[in-house]
Amino acid sequence: MLLFFILGLLVHFVFFGSIFDIYFTSPLVHGMTPQLTPLPPPAKRLVLFVADGLRADTLYELDENGNTRAPFIRNIIMHEGSWGISHTRVPTESRPGHVALIAGFYEDVSAVAKGWKENPVGFDSLINESRYTWSWGSPDILTMFAKGASGDHVYAYSYDADNEDFGAQDVTKLDTWVFDNMKEFFHAARNNQSLFSKLNEEKIVFFLHLLGIDTNGHAHRPTSREYKDNIKVVDEGMKEIVSMLEDFYGNDGKTAFIFTSDHGMTDWGFHGAGHPSETLTPFVTWGAGIKYPQRVSAQKFDDAFLKEWKLENWKRQDIHQADIAPLMASLIGVPFPLNSVGILPVDYLNNTDLFKAESMFTNAVQILEQFKVKMTQKKEATLPFFFTPFKLLSESKQLNILRKARSYIKQRKYDEAVSLCKELIQLALKGLSYYHTYDRFFLGINVVLGFVGWTSYASLLIIRSHSSFTRGVSKEVKKPSHLLSCSFIAVGVLVAFFLLIQDCPWTYYIYCLLPVPIWFAVLREFQVIQDFVISLLTFPPSQLAGYLFIFTLGIEVLVLSFFYRYMLTAGLIAFACWPFITQLWTRAKSISLSWIFFSLLLAVFPLMPVVGRKPDIFLVIGAGSLVLLLSLCVLTSLIKRKDRFINEELLLHLFQMLSIVLSMYVVYSTHHSLLKKQGLPFLNQIISWIILASSFVLPLLSPTSLFERLFSILLSWMSAYLLLSTGYEALFPLVLSCLMFVWIQMEQETLQQSGVSYRQKSQGYLCCHKSIHEFDHKVTSLQFTCNLDITQFRHLYLDDIRRAFFLVFFLVTAFFGTGNIASVNSFDLASVYCFLTVFSPYMMGTLMMWKILIPFVLVMCAFEAVQLTTQLSSKSLFLMVLIISDIMALHFFFLVKDYGSWLEIGTSISHYVIVMSMTIVLMLLNGLAHLLTTKKLELYGKPKSHLI
Repeated sequence: MLLFFILGLLVHFVFFGSIFDIYFTSPLVHGMTPQLTPLPPPAKRLVLFVADGLRADTLYELDENGNTRAPFIRNIIMHEGSWGISHTRVPTESRPGHVALIAGFYEDVSAVAKGWKENPVGFDSLINESRYTWSWGSPDILTMFAKGASGDHVYAYSYDADNEDFGAQDVTKLDTWVFDNMKEFFHAARNNQSLFSKLNEEKIVFFLHLLGIDTNGHAHRPTSREYKDNIKVVDEGMKEIVSMLEDFYGNDGKTAFIFTSDHGMTDWGFHGAGHPSETLTPFVTWGAGIKYPQRVSAQKFDDAFLKEWKLENWKRQDIHQADIAPLMASLIGVPFPLNSVGILPVDYLNNTDLFKAESMFTNAVQILEQFKVKMTQKKEATLPFFFTPFKLLSESKQLNILRKARSYIKQRKYDEAVSLCKELIQLALKGLSYYHTYDRFFLGINVVLGFVGWTSYASLLIIRSHSSFTRGVSKEVKKPSHLLSCSFIAVGVLVAFFLLIQDCPWTYYIYCLLPVPIWFAVLREFQVIQDFVISLLTFPPSQLAGYLFIFTLGIEVLVLSFFYRYMLTAGLIAFACWPFITQLWTRAKSISLSWIFFSLLLAVFPLMPVVGRKPDIFLVIGAGSLVLLLSLCVLTSLIKRKDRFINEELLLHLFQMLSIVLSMYVVYSTHHSLLKKQGLPFLNQIISWIILASSFVLPLLSPTSLFERLFSILLSWMSAYLLLSTGYEALFPLVLSCLMFVWIQMEQETLQQSGVSYRQKSQGYLCCHKSIHEFDHKVTSLQFTCNLDITQFRHLYLDDIRRAFFLVFFLVTAFFGTGNIASVNSFDLASVYCFLTVFSPYMMGTLMMWKILIPFVLVMCAFEAVQLTTQLSSKSLFLMVLIISDIMALHFFFLVKDYGSWLEIGTSISHYVIVMSMTIVLMLLNGLAHLLTTKKLELYGKPKSHLI
């Protein structure tokens, strides 16, 4: 069994990784020739201000008094420059946003592995093409471009990473540090002849990364006074910097300025997904080469922003974020970044029509170069009779468009030349996408074959070993026929040879060869398949169709719950009706009433707002109080029920209750400390980490009786969960755990009702307090101390499929019950403030993922108990759960798309990633749940028999 699960884990890792090879490979190519506009640029220098995390609406809108928050920027819009909205793409994170701004392309997800900090793939950028670049700001952003640049012409000045503290008293100091250090730098340059001469060179860039707004947004939300006041600080600082630069350069009119943001932020203080509040960022530019404001009577935009911002009479020109890189390159006369896919926004340029046409022609040639390299690479790696070129942009058409565009420029038909170049760019971009996704269908077919094969094989294992469908078939694995073995070996060799001659990446071999042994394992079970089909034919067609319909409906409800959380509510309401359908109501009314109550109570959570959007610390305190009250009731009951109660057990319960009290204290005091801007108290931080660490150990000290061990797990993990909670979600694990305990009792009642006898193979398997013949069927008498596989005791029944479905449904509820984590922006950084407030993406991400997994583990521990009480083999029930999860994963694989809005694209991919992660984590957490429920640590050797 262990070997099977290891193989299953590896197979699912392959399926999980396939989505990144199919949809998230790097779009970059290398080997292009730099392209430079052959006319003198309008500016000698460029100043780029990037206000990290700044939303367009918060900058442009007027405050409650009708005044602007950024008077300097507002004055630029009305009197000196041009403005609009920069549309970003998913993922709306700092590194991808800056790469789009400075390098002109949208980065792939491989950068996640580097925490959006380092360069996973080498690329060219405006900073690399500049003669000199000086930058000030966050070390996370500046160092990645300094490392990516060739030569030693990039200078970065950054503060210490520990300054990025969400709990600091005043994070605007991150921005004032940038402004102050730049002022000191220019002051020192007046007395440094070497530096002074560098600063007066052409093609230089000043990059100011301003992190204060983003940090305030995470800590206090974008609607807070701190966030809005930070905008005023940035506006005033920019005004001073612009004035200083104009004075330093003697108002020579050769400086171009750009002010924008890498991404926005949701109302609840997060970013990463595709909500408009995250993708709409401000863009304001002025100075050398930039058009002055244009008054208009009507504009083409159909949104209500212009009227809200009182800017309806000032021409708004929206651009894509990647378009900013070619604009900056055009302004200072450096080659367009080699990997840029941005289209030069010529409407922003205040220059001759000839300059615009030549710049657009250069832009078209630069993007066409990437298309040619990409096509050549794919053509060389594909057999000639298999290669299908991009028909819309043949080599003759390329030459024809380029000649025609050059002819238009010579004839001074500049508008026609610009239009033709834009057409060529669009065709080249489509061609780039075509060759980038050239192998997508081929890889997808192989992954689907692997999926279907694996699911079929797991189903056959259940049918052969754990069901009554194949009673006439030997349980031994028969040696496969020589012909079948040779056939699959031949297929594998042919596939490997086909990939080898096409010089395919090593991952292609895995995706294409994996289905071969899987389908070989399936077909060697031909006798089982035949016997199963014969057994199915004995069922009435209407009954078989009914079972199939119910199963399909259940899968669809699970799939729809990823899109609509209220489907979980509908499912839980249906679960509440279960006792009436099975007539458990007449057999066990009290348990049935508990099941109905907790099912309906849990059904409320998916209808609540997503966690983090409406934080309420008093709900966290209330949840902790309920856990304490429940603990007192349980402790009293145990003392009364037990004839012997060991002192160590009592101390453990009291210590766990103390952990709950400490968690409540830490949450409350940390919340108030951060409100007062006094930071995270060090003592609170220490207590939080101790409680988190102890939550893994304390349950192992408790008795292994089913009730006591499960309750000990709940207490220990609730103390950690409280520290990670910000609102109503603190109540979620408590309600879920109550429902899980009732589920265990309901399953035992269902088993007894169905007439399945309870048997044991030998003494000690269940370690009951009563003898086998006097077995007390209450779950409180069961022990987790058995290592029993009771496969031979009973076969699977149709009701066991329902049990597996219940588990998957509860797991999905544990994932989505308090928020839609398919959207990255559903996470709330405030959840980890009891542990740390200094920005650390890996540590913060790990803590937030652990918060998600805690309800998951509680469900898995209950699943261990269900297997025990229903006398069912853990392997068979777990296999059914994997099959249901894999069918869902295959469903989401077909729903993945790379067209439509970026929100739709990101959501479709994240759904597949989540359900595959759930399947993989399910395998790992099954082992963790088994450890938590069955292992017992003895601190003092044998427990003493002191009575109380």
